[in-house]
Amino acid sequence: MNISYKQLTSVILLLIGTAISTYAQTSWYDGTLFPLIGKTSEQTETRYERLPVSLKEVSRPPVWHLGKNTSGLALRFRSNSTHISARWELLEDVSMNHMTDTGIKGLDLYAWNGRRWQFVNSGRPTAKKNEQVIISGMTPLEREYMLYLPLYDGVTAISIGVDSLATITPPVLDIPSRKKPMICYGTSITQGGCATRAGMSYSNILGRMINGEVINLGFSGNGQLDYEIAQIMSARTDAGLYVLDFIPNVNLEQIREKTARFVEILRKENKDIPVLFVESIIFPHSFYDRNIFEIVQAKNKALREEYEKLKKAGHSNIHYLAATELIGHDGETTVDGIHLTDLGFVRMAEELYKKIEEINP
Repeated sequence: MNISYKQLTSVILLLIGTAISTYAQTSWYDGTLFPLIGKTSEQTETRYERLPVSLKEVSRPPVWHLGKNTSGLALRFRSNSTHISARWELLEDVSMNHMTDTGIKGLDLYAWNGRRWQFVNSGRPTAKKNEQVIISGMTPLEREYMLYLPLYDGVTAISIGVDSLATITPPVLDIPSRKKPMICYGTSITQGGCATRAGMSYSNILGRMINGEVINLGFSGNGQLDYEIAQIMSARTDAGLYVLDFIPNVNLEQIREKTARFVEILRKENKDIPVLFVESIIFPHSFYDRNIFEIVQAKNKALREEYEKLKKAGHSNIHYLAATELIGHDGETTVDGIHLTDLGFVRMAEELYKKIEEINP
């Protein structure tokens, strides 16, 4: 059979057009179809938030508001699609002058490569309502994915897009393990300020390092030992570790008056769950600002004293991590002298991981 050049060209163009058409036919799946990890409770006002609705009239307004931020939450799914897209609508469309939009309100996609969670790409926000192809050009293999939600904004709706002929299902692998979740309580640093993307907060890095669920209860400027937060942490009697990283947000009086009571509430339901106290990082600019240096040193000293009192009072399985090596000594780990860069978060996660390995070998 003889085929003319014109006919051959037509066939090739038809095949190219078909391929483009197939790729363009994205099928969308609502995020409610997939497991959401990183929550203390399912009894929240909406799905994508961190605090149970029971605290709505109990917590201080800024704490309740920050609970709407989705730091630490992630969707888990499995697909053989050659591309992954996402649609997400933000609660507020927040912007800040010291943190990237991808960290504040973007998405962050990771895939399990058989050994570890590997970064795929980020979903970059452009407005309150967003739609973006996060990755394309992949071979059509079954992969397990984890999609981190924004650190400093909320999400009212999210959908995942895949090839129209691809499959997408809940995960097959039970990873990160949801048994004995770690719960991190603290400040803006705990919440993830100022990571460049959602996967780079220290709690999310730790989650990948241990391949286990880590619940983020960081509240920017408001990690002030609110007792109702200790109560919801205590309600998770299945927790594997409580990490307390609140020192930058409290003063000396609060440390001395509230630390012991917070821990007593925390351990009311299960006294065997280990507790790790974490000192405030030594802010790099405090090398020059001696007032800040003295404040940080005094607060860390007060925390150590409270820790020792708790041990003398009979509390066992409580642990302490000094600030000495938390972020290194080169001064290159913050955006503004306080909030961490990705480098700072990696270093802090590595130091926490070493301590966690000692506590739970």
